[in-house]
Amino acid sequence: MSGDFSVQDMSVSEKLDAMEKLWESLRSQPDDLSSPDWHHAVLADRERRLRDGEATVASLEDVRKRLEKLGQ
Repeated sequence: MSGDFSVQDMSVSEKLDAMEKLWESLRSQPDDLSSPDWHHAVLADRERRLRDGEATVASLEDVRKRLEKLGQ
């Protein structure tokens, strides 16, 4: 792929639109994607930490509330 455009010259709206199109394209071909080895290791470590009680999870609502408090 080639083109004579610069991402820096795109508006925020154009960048977001391009990102959405890229994600949609990637989602349409899930078998062509694979996670890198380090990603599997991170997920395994997180699962172990949850199982061993070293970590907890939060609901999306709780996370939103915490983020709102940080923004005040």
